[in-house]
Amino acid sequence: MSLTDIARIFFKQRQRELQRHQHEGETLQREVLTHLLNQAKDTEYGINHVFGGKKDYESFIRNTPVNTYEELKGDIDRMRQGETDVLWPGRVKWYAKSSGTTNDKSKFIPVSPEGLKRIHYKGGADVVALYLRNNPKSRMFDGRGLILGGSHAPNYNLPGSLVGDLSAILIENINPVVNLVRVPSKQTALLSDFEIKRDRIAREAMTKNVTNLSGVPSWMLSVLNRMMEITGKQHLEEVWPNIEVFFHGGVAFTPYREQYEKLITSPRMHYMETYNASEGFFGIQDDPTDKSMLLMLDYDVFYEFQEMGTDTIVPLWGVEKGKNYAMIISTSCGLWRYMIGDTIQFTSTNPYKFIISGRTKSFINAFGEELIVDNAEKGLAYACQKTGAVVSEYTAAPVFMDDNAKCRHQWVIEFTKKPADIKEFAGILDRKLQEINSDYEAKRYKDITLQPLEIITARSGLFNDWLKAKGKLGGQHKVPRLNNSRDIIEQLLELNEIES
Repeated sequence: MSLTDIARIFFKQRQRELQRHQHEGETLQREVLTHLLNQAKDTEYGINHVFGGKKDYESFIRNTPVNTYEELKGDIDRMRQGETDVLWPGRVKWYAKSSGTTNDKSKFIPVSPEGLKRIHYKGGADVVALYLRNNPKSRMFDGRGLILGGSHAPNYNLPGSLVGDLSAILIENINPVVNLVRVPSKQTALLSDFEIKRDRIAREAMTKNVTNLSGVPSWMLSVLNRMMEITGKQHLEEVWPNIEVFFHGGVAFTPYREQYEKLITSPRMHYMETYNASEGFFGIQDDPTDKSMLLMLDYDVFYEFQEMGTDTIVPLWGVEKGKNYAMIISTSCGLWRYMIGDTIQFTSTNPYKFIISGRTKSFINAFGEELIVDNAEKGLAYACQKTGAVVSEYTAAPVFMDDNAKCRHQWVIEFTKKPADIKEFAGILDRKLQEINSDYEAKRYKDITLQPLEIITARSGLFNDWLKAKGKLGGQHKVPRLNNSRDIIEQLLELNEIES
């Protein structure tokens, strides 16, 4: 009996439990809320917000405000200094340094032992459970998994307390048994210099029988390309004949899909999206024929949703398909009614399935056009399909008014494969955005409010250089896609001019 056969037996019970997601979403979420309030009722935050009283949803929202990081950071800093029973029982020693912020000031998200076990590791296990359910011929455990991670550092020099990328925290605390089926070594995985780490990972992994990959698409691609350089091979299956799946998350996969399909030509290759962040593990693509993800409802995460453009906040059982919602979470890491910053749209409510539509702060709405990341990804994918281009990285921002009093959107795009005619590419993208976003279409009407979008071609490596200059190269860091402000795009344009 192979290791994969043994794993199938291990995951069967969980596969049965996950069937409750089909019809019992409200029940599961009410159970989670009751559990969280019972656990935290004697903390400082729990006492101040009457968690010890009635455990129903109505009482919870009546006594607990919606929070951003700013509202909780004072309590989180006290926890980082070693105080106990503040937002969650006991002492929290681990803090995920969030890459979700686009400014220089980092956010530090508490990661409690309960959160590690009942959110993050539970999510990772469910990804495997669902993959094995959908792929009865899988042999993934008969080889190794290549798992990319970031790094960590001491927290205020307190003994045993560390801050770092969530991926580094997960690797540091992982069950030692898992290390038998993963690469690279823990020492390599936790290196802070990504350029050195990329080379070491490539060299360590190239001689192993790797069957599965886990990580952020952009950084994984960088590692795989380095390995292709070292080995002189053209396709990944020449190095790893048994490669079968890439579990990806962190950024949208659409801009990278074509590059992966060129690199990995095996018909047995699968791609499975996950929605895991510093704040929690929220969704898994449970059906390979459906791009939406299943919202995970029996972890230590209670969900609420604010309809974008309104003050209306509803629990899970109050959502509607097709609306754009900002996600609010309460978790066993001490985040209470916390506005995470991501927006989603439900594609189904039985079971609850969704797509990530963008960020509450990652959009362009300078002229009422309400352009979100989901629009941008679809528009770029279409333009690439029509022109044969391949986009590596991009960002966009508004030009509020130039010397000719013309307003437009300006895109900086780094191509792996440039289109033959950049103006044609821009025109296709612009028309597709009008087709899928009526607000953008209205503002583009007869070029009155918005002129045609402008594309500036970035030199090779521009976005990596920008991340490196910000100290954000590698790990889970990513380039903000859309922004109402021109701060980021101006920095990129300046770097583009310096090196070109």
